[in-house]
This record gives sequence, structure tokens and C-alpha cells, in this order.
Amino acid sequence: MLIPVAFKNYDAGKKDTILAGDIGGTKVNIALYQPGEKGLTILRQQSFHSKDFSSLTAIIRQFAGEDQLPGKICMAVAGPVIDGKVKLTNLPWRLDRDAMQKELQVQHISFINDLEATAFGLAGLEPGELCKLDEGNNTQQGNIAIIAPGTGLGEAGLYWDGKRYHPFATEGGHSAFASRTALDFELYNWLAKQFNYICWEHVICGPGIHNIFRFLTEEKKNKTPEWLMKEMETEDPAAVISENAIAGKDEVCSQTMELYVRYLATESSSLVLKYKATGGLFLGGGIPPKILPLLQKEKWQTLFFESDRMETLLRQTPVNVILNDKTPLLGAAYYGAYNM
Repeated sequence: MLIPVAFKNYDAGKKDTILAGDIGGTKVNIALYQPGEKGLTILRQQSFHSKDFSSLTAIIRQFAGEDQLPGKICMAVAGPVIDGKVKLTNLPWRLDRDAMQKELQVQHISFINDLEATAFGLAGLEPGELCKLDEGNNTQQGNIAIIAPGTGLGEAGLYWDGKRYHPFATEGGHSAFASRTALDFELYNWLAKQFNYICWEHVICGPGIHNIFRFLTEEKKNKTPEWLMKEMETEDPAAVISENAIAGKDEVCSQTMELYVRYLATESSSLVLKYKATGGLFLGGGIPPKILPLLQKEKWQTLFFESDRMETLLRQTPVNVILNDKTPLLGAAYYGAYNM
């Protein structure tokens, strides 16, 4: 294992298949895995658009078709799981483990937070599926922090017991946004006109990129070309903004992503300090791999290290971007195979 994650019932020789899924606000990834001596082998995989379905069971049934469902299902979900129940953060779905077990007639179903699943998924990553942003101190062991911006903002950690890592979920992405500069305060006040509570997710995720862009154009009156606005009408605004920023085609897109990277670096360093994550910081989710050129600049390091007396600790923290966008799916499979 790349990361020695602790599993309750780890048995490399297990043969039972496991149906795993990653339920996001935009898409649902589902796959059937076979555990074996060398880890998990994927047998079949499919992606679905979340909003095209009224329920998770409908997706599972479409994926399974005429095949019999395996005895274990584990789903990574974007939201806090309590007593086997969860209301998804970015989808109008309420999931109930016990009710789903009866409906699908499957003996073992488990829901885990998608960032907790990402943490479990670190066990199955290959070295080539990580991009190192900062070397840090590779000999230092300790807790690990994960921050993952995508449709929303997820955060999680792994506690180091001296031998193995123990993943745990958080809802840190919904903690209050902290302003540092006069411009941050202006952005906060603009966001406050639209939302009752301003959290980090409002600025560090796909819709967050669009929020920052709108602030710069609507509130700060920065001008944008007509071709850019037309692109944003037909394509994902966050993708259009980030791609044009990387290509240097539009100044407002560049300003937007400068702010976005600063907020991501600020919250990332705060997370490392809160967890004392000397074992490393991992950037997951769909966005970091797509904006790698912006994260590989010296500016990222400067912003990440900016922490007064704790700068030394941050400089010792290894920082990696997770390139495998199926890590939560893989983590759900590992959890289902070895923790259920």
C-alpha cells in the first residue's frame, strides 16, 4: 500500500465481490470490484449523471441490469453520515441504509462520507497517480490532511497511530470563510447579499470559482469580452474561467483564479495546522488536477507557507495532488471489502 491505512477485517485473500459507488453532486461513479491478494481488481465500471435519476437505487438497478447484486454495497456520499442515514449536500436525495437493504434485498450496505472514502482510497493509489507540489520532510510521519474541491468542498483527515492511518470524515468545507484583506471583505459582503452564511465552499469549489468571477465583474465592474460570456452560457463556467486563466486569454479569468488559488492555499495551510498534519497534505477532488499549472507556481508555495510562527511546520509538510479522480470510488470499494 502506498499509504498504510488500517482496515478492521483486512484479508488479502477475500473473494467476495463488492459494489462500490461515489455519489457526487454532478455524477455518480459505480463499479464492481473483486478483492484479491494484490488488492482490488475492477470488473466493470459506469458513470451516470446524478440529476438524471430520482434515487440512488434507480442507478444501482440500471448498473446491475439482470445481474444479481453482490452481498455488499458501499457508497461514498457527499454529506454527513449519521446512523446509516444521510441527506446529500448537493443533491435532493435522502439515503437510509436499512431501507435500502430491504428494498434491494442486499445484506450489507454502508454509506461513508466521500472524503473519508478518499482517505481510504489512498491505500490503493500508485505513485504515478500523485503529483508532488512540495517535497516537505519525507522522513516525518504523522497525521494527514485532505482537501478536495469539486462541485463542493470536502475535507478529511487520517490519524496516525504509529503504525497505520485511520481515516475520519469532517464537514470542514462548511466552516466559516475567513477574510484577510480588504478585497476579501468586499467579496464577503457581496456574498452575504446572496447567502445567509458564508463558508469556504462558497469560494473553493466549482461554483465558488464562478462566485469570485461574478464578484469581479458585477461588483468590481471588470469588463469581459463577449466571446467569453457566450462560452460560459453553453459550458461549465468554472471550467471556462480556469482554462482561459491558464491560457492567459482573459485578465478577469486570471484574477479570478489568483484569488481562488489564494483561498485554496489559505484553507489548506489552516487544515494542516489544525490536524498537525506532518504526514502530508493531499489535494483531491476534480479541480486541482485540472489547474495544476496554477498550483505548480512559486506563488502557491508562498501562500501555503504564510503562517507566521508555524511556517517551519508547513515547510516540512509534503504536499501532493491526487490525479486519480476515482479515488473516492476506490476507497469505498476498499472500505466495503475490508471494513464491513
